[in-house]
Amino acid sequence: MDSPPLLDDTIAALASAPGPAVRGIVRVSGPSTRSVVSLVFVPDDRSGWETARLPWRHPGTVEIPDVHCPLPVDVFLWPTGRSYTGQPTAELHTIGSGPLLEALLERLFAHGARPAQRGEFTLRAFLAGRIDLMQAEAVLGVIDATDQQQLRLALGQLGGGLSHRIAALHEELLLHLADLEAGLDFVEEDIEFIAREELIRRITGGLGFLDELLEQATSRLQSRGRLKVVLAGLPNAGKSTLLNALCGGEAAIVSAASGTTRDYLSVPVEWSGLGIDLIDTAGWDKAGADKSRLSIGRAADELRHDQWQRADLILWCSPADIGGDVVGHGDVNGNDIRDEGMRNKAVAIDARLREECAGSGKSVLHLTTKADLSDGRSQRADVVVSAATGAGIDEMKAMVVSRFESFAGDGRILGTTAARCRDSLRGAADSLERARVASIERAGDELVAIELRDALDHIGQIAGRVYTDDILDRIFSRFCIGK
Repeated sequence: MDSPPLLDDTIAALASAPGPAVRGIVRVSGPSTRSVVSLVFVPDDRSGWETARLPWRHPGTVEIPDVHCPLPVDVFLWPTGRSYTGQPTAELHTIGSGPLLEALLERLFAHGARPAQRGEFTLRAFLAGRIDLMQAEAVLGVIDATDQQQLRLALGQLGGGLSHRIAALHEELLLHLADLEAGLDFVEEDIEFIAREELIRRITGGLGFLDELLEQATSRLQSRGRLKVVLAGLPNAGKSTLLNALCGGEAAIVSAASGTTRDYLSVPVEWSGLGIDLIDTAGWDKAGADKSRLSIGRAADELRHDQWQRADLILWCSPADIGGDVVGHGDVNGNDIRDEGMRNKAVAIDARLREECAGSGKSVLHLTTKADLSDGRSQRADVVVSAATGAGIDEMKAMVVSRFESFAGDGRILGTTAARCRDSLRGAADSLERARVASIERAGDELVAIELRDALDHIGQIAGRVYTDDILDRIFSRFCIGK
């Protein structure tokens, strides 16, 4: 944000997406909302507009300079503090014409409103206590969601499910702290306001919840938006043909000659609401006797390795006819693989490279491709597919979606929240662990209380009860104007 906002100002901004549309929305909020809007708006029912005490739609018109006829407008008015921002608010719904909306805004600015800053409507909602900081971040998550899974996660956080659990933990720890500190006043009478066993049990439960969130926060930080699924394998394993079948087009060049793919190709798809980038990479080809191709092969290796490192999931393609034309009658070292021994060697190389992928910490889904060319001796795989006949394609898509859903589990924390909260989650978890150990070892109540206070401070930062202007600036400067 450019400067600290003045909450006594009445602000206005375009709230709908830019560009032509059937309807455009201008949002106004602040103490003088009704009086500012009244200076430009002519309601059909003047009395109903002036006396409204409840949220209501008010049809009418606005006179725009240089426009020959009045502009029809529906004003949705929230006349009290029971609005999104916690202040009187109005939304002016009219024709979605850019010049008309700009002219309407200019009239509002001329009559006392000022242009809203980035995220200022949501910031006011936060400062008014209408939403907490995690819900404010979820507003941005809804706007930035690229697939249905991200949207569901953002809406869940916006709905307050995670906030309620963190608030409940905060309240429970406050009660434990109060019990411990009350006991300190009666230490000589040996009065215990909470049994140690019960305290340990409750602290352990809170610690488990924080550990779960910390694990999710760490995984969310590794997320880079759309999911990346990389097709990998030996040359001529059917990767490019499979990519074309999966995206329903001719995105990749397909050839019987090995090594056709030297660059990588990325194609966006959506499966069951998941936004996925399918990436076709060069085959693992270490044959480089031809000096003129050596630098090209090395560059292809580097591009492939870079994509593997970025992958959320690798689809390893092992062709059913491995040992035939998999590497153009030559293995990765340039040897002929026409006989059974060479076929077995190709199978071993394929398995070793696949294990290297899995050993690097990447999730790997093993496919047998070219099922229509199978000689009955295909390797064991998670799924068998044929791009030529379509066999196994739907099953493979379902397995990919299921794999990602299992990664997500019952995730409840957004990446933006994770980035802000990770250190606080770790600090709260560490403090609760020390409190648990101190309770088990029958340390003094004052030592347990110190750790609980520290945990409460960290949890307050997670929920946004403790914040600084720098934190607010980092969050709300990422919003667009009008939100």
